[in-house]
Formats: sequence, structure tokens, C-alpha cells
Amino acid sequence: MVDYKKLKSLREQTGISFSLCKKALEETKNNIEESKKLLNTWGAKKASEKSERTTSQGGIFSYVHHNNKVASMVELFCETDFVSNNREFKKLGVELCMQAASIPAKNARDFLEQEYIRDPSKTISALIKEAVLKFGENIKVGRVLRWELGKSESV
Repeated sequence: MVDYKKLKSLREQTGISFSLCKKALEETKNNIEESKKLLNTWGAKKASEKSERTTSQGGIFSYVHHNNKVASMVELFCETDFVSNNREFKKLGVELCMQAASIPAKNARDFLEQEYIRDPSKTISALIKEAVLKFGENIKVGRVLRWELGKSESV
């Protein structure tokens, strides 16, 4: 029997569908932390399954730091315009831009390997895998650009 307070909490924490959260809680006997780990495992598997699917939609997101001395842009791809117009997808794009502005990366691959600034227990790659599970579509980071006032090079 699923504890519905825990189900609601897990759903709010992860943003993943109620049905997957319920399934995870059932399999872990209502243990939220174990359910999160299980959802991450499922997300990695789902991302792997969808990794070859074409991502021709998405958006370009930007962020300018409050001091106006650092800015970033991230190109984020998905499969459909339905997902690209989703509020949560747009939020992910802005989060990735804030990450790019906060920690310089040499390229998109380095960017994906960074610890997520809001939760150092996960990488940007893991954050993308969670989004794949949440949206049910392949999601990829394209270009990652960062500018810093007075620096001649951008990444």
C-alpha cells in the first residue's frame, strides 16, 4: 500500500509522473530516498533507450548574472514542440544557463560532467536524464556559451 503523503512529496521533489512515483514507492516499500535512486536508475535506462531518437525541436535559453558581468546561452534540444513549449522544459533551460554562467566549461561534454550547482549529488548529465524520464523524450544539450566581461575568449 502506497503512503499518499509520500507519493505527493516524491512527485513534488522529482516532478516525475504520479504513476512512476507510485511504482517506485511500491517497489521500495514507501522509502522516499530509495525511490529517488530507483527513479534515477529508470531515468538513465530511459535516456539510453531514447538517445538515438532525433531531437529537432527545443530552444535557446539565456541568462545574465545580476552584476551584468557574466552571461550564458544554452541550446537545448528535444523531440517535439509540445515539450519545447512546456514550462518545466523552459525552466530546465534557464537552470542550465545559470549553471553555465556559474562554472566555466571547455565544451558541452565538460558541461555535462559538472556537479549541478543546486544539488552537488548529481551531475548535469543526471539532471538531463531525469528530464528524459519526466518528459518521455530524448533531450540533448547542444552548444553552451559563456561570456565574462573583459575576457577575450568565450566558451
